[in-house]
Amino acid sequence: MLDFITWTVHPEIFTLMGKEIRWYGLFFAVAFYLGLVITSKMFKDEKVPDAWTDRLFIYIIIATAVGARLGHVFFYAWDYYSQHLDEIFKIWEGGLASHGGAIGIILAVWIYSKRTTHRAMCWTFDRMVISVALAGMFIRLGNLTNHEIFGHVTSLPWGFRFITNWPEINRFGVDPIFTEPSHPTQLYEALCYLATFIVLYKLYWKTSIKHREGFIFGLFLVCIFLSRFLIEFVKNDQEAFEANMLLNMGQLLSIPFVLGGIALMVRAFKRPPVYYDQPRQAGAAPKKKSDFSANVHSKNDNKQ
Repeated sequence: MLDFITWTVHPEIFTLMGKEIRWYGLFFAVAFYLGLVITSKMFKDEKVPDAWTDRLFIYIIIATAVGARLGHVFFYAWDYYSQHLDEIFKIWEGGLASHGGAIGIILAVWIYSKRTTHRAMCWTFDRMVISVALAGMFIRLGNLTNHEIFGHVTSLPWGFRFITNWPEINRFGVDPIFTEPSHPTQLYEALCYLATFIVLYKLYWKTSIKHREGFIFGLFLVCIFLSRFLIEFVKNDQEAFEANMLLNMGQLLSIPFVLGGIALMVRAFKRPPVYYDQPRQAGAAPKKKSDFSANVHSKNDNKQ
């Protein structure tokens, strides 16, 4: 049995016109594509306008990139970026925070719900977070190929030895410097996110829980951020200022999301199930506000 795993995968797939094409970027693109496919399937099943899917996709891409970047800047590295404001926009140099991405997505869905669906935000979240959970898995696999965001030294047989000097290897051809065998926390999180995706996907398609508005979204928040909170105990601090903290920044930022998720799940069962009339397809007839408004009623009302 192996004592550890030596991880030598190169972060770069190839170079195109002087630019590195990395596994991380590929995984990010695959995550968005699969998210579009999954969300489109759900929206088509519910017979909502095709334009809703396209608009949501654009909103989420922008919100994820901007939110994750600003989250890193303000939550983890403001001391540096406050002195180098021009570098805030250099997203290609790395530095994204999942909590910032989550906040960006929440704001985007609020705007999307007001301007496009005219439905409760939870209607969108309950469907969107299923693919977001899968995207989280791909992003953590990207972190694995980048040899970043790994954990403490471990004697467990699945400990990974990561390479810490890729820039020097690429520039000068020096020998790799390996870490001690460490927790592959990227894989821990990826597996948790994959399990979350499977559970949410089955709940949506095999049960009627999607009519309990906010339950799927709440369960997503609990599963994702509780797993993140627990895994942080074996993950290396992302910034030096976290060294003397009882709970690191990732854990402190996870707590409100977990509590919010629990509140949404409880709320979902305190209210009656929600059913929406199908909106007209865009362009089928002159649109009125009522065309895209919810006809909300309980199951008993629906039978009358």
